[in-house]
Amino acid sequence: MVGITNKTLIAEIRRQQQLSQAIVEGQTAISTGVTLTKPSDNALAWVQVSEIGKAQAQQSAWQANVSYGTSRAANAEANLEEINNLLVRAQELVTKARNGSLNDTNRAAIVEEIKTIRTSVASMLNQTDYQGVPIFDDTQSVLVPVSRGLNLAVTGTRQEVSEGIDVGGTPMSLDDILGQSVAALQSGTDADLASALESIKAGQGHITIEQAKQGVRGDRLDVVGERLTSVDLDLTERRQGLESTDLAEVISSVKSKLLQLEAAQSAFARINQQTLFDLIR
Repeated sequence: MVGITNKTLIAEIRRQQQLSQAIVEGQTAISTGVTLTKPSDNALAWVQVSEIGKAQAQQSAWQANVSYGTSRAANAEANLEEINNLLVRAQELVTKARNGSLNDTNRAAIVEEIKTIRTSVASMLNQTDYQGVPIFDDTQSVLVPVSRGLNLAVTGTRQEVSEGIDVGGTPMSLDDILGQSVAALQSGTDADLASALESIKAGQGHITIEQAKQGVRGDRLDVVGERLTSVDLDLTERRQGLESTDLAEVISSVKSKLLQLEAAQSAFARINQQTLFDLIR
C-alpha cells in the first residue's frame, strides 16, 4: 500500500507540473499572439507553416531580384534620357552651324561641344553602378529570375543601344554619327553638315525606340513586383491564421487549467498533512 500511494503522489506531482507548463504556454500565447511554437502543438499546422516559410523565403529572394532589377532598369532609363538630350543638343549645334554666319571661333566652339557630347555619350554607354555592374549589359542581356520559371532582361545591351543604327541604309554607331558631325563641322561644307544632321536625327530616333523598350522592361518589373507583394501578403495571412492565438479559446483554457491546478494543489496539501498511519490505513 505504501508503494502504491507513493506512485500516486509522484503521478499527481507530474500532472500538476504539466498543468503549470500548459498554463505558462497559454499565457505566453496570449502575450505574444502565437500559439504554434512546436510540432506537438498541431502537427498538420506545423507542416503547413514550414511549407509557407519555404515559400516566403523564395518570395523574398525574388523580391530582392526585382528590386535590384528595378534599380538597374531605372539607371538605364536615366542614361538613355540623357543620351537623347545630348543628341537633341547636337542637332541644334549642327543646325546652327549651317546658317553660314558663324566665324571660325564660333565654329571651333561648336566642334568642341560636339566632341564633349561624343565623350559624354560614350561614358554613359560604358558607365557602371555602385557595385561595378555595367548600366547596359555587354553583348547579351543578363536574365534575372523574378518568379518560378520567369527570367527577365532588365536592361538592353550596349550594342543594341549604340550600334546598328540605320542611316540611309548604312549601319552606324552613335560614336560614328558624332564623329561624322565633328568632321562635317571641320570641313564646313553644307552638304556634309546636312548629312551629319540626318545621321544625328537617325541616332536620336534610335535612342527614342530604345527608351520605349526600356520602359516596357521597367513596366514588366513593376507588374511582377506587385504580384510578388500580393502573394507575400497572402502567405503572411495564411501563416498568421495557422500560428496566431484564438484569444477567447486560450484564455478560457488557461482559466480552466488554473482552477484545476488550484484544486489539485489544495488536495495535495491536505494529503501531505496526513500521518503515515493515515496513508497506510
